[in-house]
Amino acid sequence: MLKNSRNNAALEAGQNYSMVSEFILVGFSNFPQHLLPAFFLLYLLMYLFTLLGNLIIMATVWSERSLHTPMYLFLCALSTSEILFTVAVTPRMLVDMLSSHRSITFVACASQMFFSFTFGFTHSFLLMIMGYDRYVAICHPLRYNVLMSTRTCARLVSWTWAGGSVMGMMVTLIVFHLTFCGSNMIQHFGCHVFSLLKLSCGKETSSVTLGVILVCVTALMGCLFLIILSYVFIVAAILRIPSAEGRHKTFSTCVSHLTVVIVHYGFASIIYLKPKGPHSRDSNTLMTTTYTVFTPFLSPIIFSLRNKELKNAIKKSFQRKFSPLST
Repeated sequence: MLKNSRNNAALEAGQNYSMVSEFILVGFSNFPQHLLPAFFLLYLLMYLFTLLGNLIIMATVWSERSLHTPMYLFLCALSTSEILFTVAVTPRMLVDMLSSHRSITFVACASQMFFSFTFGFTHSFLLMIMGYDRYVAICHPLRYNVLMSTRTCARLVSWTWAGGSVMGMMVTLIVFHLTFCGSNMIQHFGCHVFSLLKLSCGKETSSVTLGVILVCVTALMGCLFLIILSYVFIVAAILRIPSAEGRHKTFSTCVSHLTVVIVHYGFASIIYLKPKGPHSRDSNTLMTTTYTVFTPFLSPIIFSLRNKELKNAIKKSFQRKFSPLST
């Protein structure tokens, strides 16, 4: 029934298009073939390190009672979202690098878009919640245990996952409600929303594109605005601390989160807000991997190196596990 309605829509528009049942992910197919094994190895190592780094963070927080605090609960949720986002996108990209068969079915493409948007938005919502956590800890320290109780934290984490799922479902349904006809070549290594929209046909494509942009920008900029607002109050509170040592110690609890926010939104801005120019498809592909592969790769490094408490806990955990072998 759905296929017939799409065919009728194409026929009513007076266009002799063949309906699309699967897509071809162009991705790295235009790259020099001798470079693909090197790219494959590089991205595979970054992918494995992303998984390992986030799993170490989660295991450390789980095993160390001193880290059973709201901030590290949110960090565990963030690590989970990063693992799932990476798993949704990177394995398919790695397989296609060394494969000559780069087709993806309609349903598989929709599924990849849903999961990548769900975990991507969940990641942004969690960064916002972590900013709120730092705001409460620094600006309202006496009320912290009340405002950030275990039940409240669990509720906040649940809302971020629910919100990410709603956003992922909304964008996916909007995009895949369109008719795709003619070319089925996606100029990307994944089912990228704007690359897909370029393949759609029909009068509603432009309005859907605008709608997707508004939904995504509103959600992401809303998160960024609230994070900035939290840090405005945090900086104001820190400046009221009389000693330089106190100011430094207080701000150091925010450095890892603030760095990840800058990296997350910085790379996203480079990709999506870059001016249109004579960029080759190959350079665009490489730029996109900075957000889908490089940003998740950096996140566990930043949290484990810039967060002294977590770094010491990881070190202590490794010493406990391996010191018996050395004695």
